[in-house]
Amino acid sequence: MIQATGVTKTFRTGTGEVLAVDNVNLSVTSGEFVLILGRSGSGKSTLLAMLAGLISPTTGRVRIHGNEIGNLSDDKTAEVRAKEIGFVFQFSGLIPTITALENVMLPTLFCPDGPGSRSRAVELLKTVGLSERADAYPGTLSSGEMKRVAIARALINGPAILIADEPTGDLDVDTEIEIMELFRDLNREGTTIVMVTHSPDLIPFATRVYGMIRGKLVPDPDMSCSRTQKAEPAPPDKV
Repeated sequence: MIQATGVTKTFRTGTGEVLAVDNVNLSVTSGEFVLILGRSGSGKSTLLAMLAGLISPTTGRVRIHGNEIGNLSDDKTAEVRAKEIGFVFQFSGLIPTITALENVMLPTLFCPDGPGSRSRAVELLKTVGLSERADAYPGTLSSGEMKRVAIARALINGPAILIADEPTGDLDVDTEIEIMELFRDLNREGTTIVMVTHSPDLIPFATRVYGMIRGKLVPDPDMSCSRTQKAEPAPPDKV
């Protein structure tokens, strides 16, 4: 489903080059929940952006469903992102002047032939537990509710892959667990998820875990192999 081969990313600065991602190889198959754990500045968000086709690798290749992103035109790349990938950012990024329902529907403007519609947006808000808040504006939503709207927005075009960049980084512990349980349920229903985080408390929700250290992707020694069954998360007072 997602295949990264020898992926490297460097950025030029005033004093030289910074190696953000260093020769990463990663294969994600359908139905997995892959968690990448790393500190700030480890390169995990840069890797995620390359997997989603938001930025191009300096060297190496990224394939989505066998299509090499680097060989596609800008229009085709945008089409793949719109139809195949839902992206959840660390901050919700909702437009404050439109309702939760309208925020969820926004990606359909870029994928008019997809399954997105008002009725689907209503159904997705129900899925994330916000059916009664459809007409609410972002300024009246809690941080957890805004995150749920952002997740529904990422799913509106029916993507097979959900990519999440620190989606619980700005949430309290209880809300974090609620969001992770939602991700777990989506994964159990068939959505493939790749997520980065700095919190080891989220490991039990994943089927496979990696660490990101100074741009290198390394298997977690205790989680190097996919489990045959997804682990149940610890109770809230133990997470």
